[in-house]
Amino acid sequence: MDGQRVGYVRVSTFEQNAERQLDGIELDRTFTDKAPGKDAKRPQLDALLTFVRGGDTVVVHSMDRLARNLDDLRHIVQSLTQRGVRIEFTKECLTFTGEDSPMANLMLSVMGAFAEFERALIRERQREGIALAKQRGAYRGRRPSLSDVEVAELRRRVEAGERKAEIARDYGISRETLYQYLRSAR
Repeated sequence: MDGQRVGYVRVSTFEQNAERQLDGIELDRTFTDKAPGKDAKRPQLDALLTFVRGGDTVVVHSMDRLARNLDDLRHIVQSLTQRGVRIEFTKECLTFTGEDSPMANLMLSVMGAFAEFERALIRERQREGIALAKQRGAYRGRRPSLSDVEVAELRRRVEAGERKAEIARDYGISRETLYQYLRSAR
């Protein structure tokens, strides 16, 4: 093998330990994202895709670290293998080269579908947990960004004709948050 072994690691939060994913695997370089896997737009993933060349091997702990839905997973694996880059998933013990058997392609699809299914289950459990907590009165949602006095001042400034983008900047909130405060006044 003449290319480099390049690792890709993704953790969902800054508190999670990224080191354990490819611990003990010899790599020439590692790209680490600390971002949710719900979409493929991640800075270090983009950097990895730009960096690797034909003959390189990309090593990822598991498929769900690379993508959380089947379409993204297939797209990333295909774009790498079409350029002559091998991709190894250590947890699943699967390697893709572009010259894969029908069984390998089936495994990619099945395992990718499981990752997508798992993400959907997590979201569903989260929604159910929030609903139950609301019923018990234990869930109040996120703390408001602004006090009642600040909201009253915000509304006064909007009614006076000031630009909403400028008001949002002054309060350190997004324009969408400003609009939510304005809607809640009704």
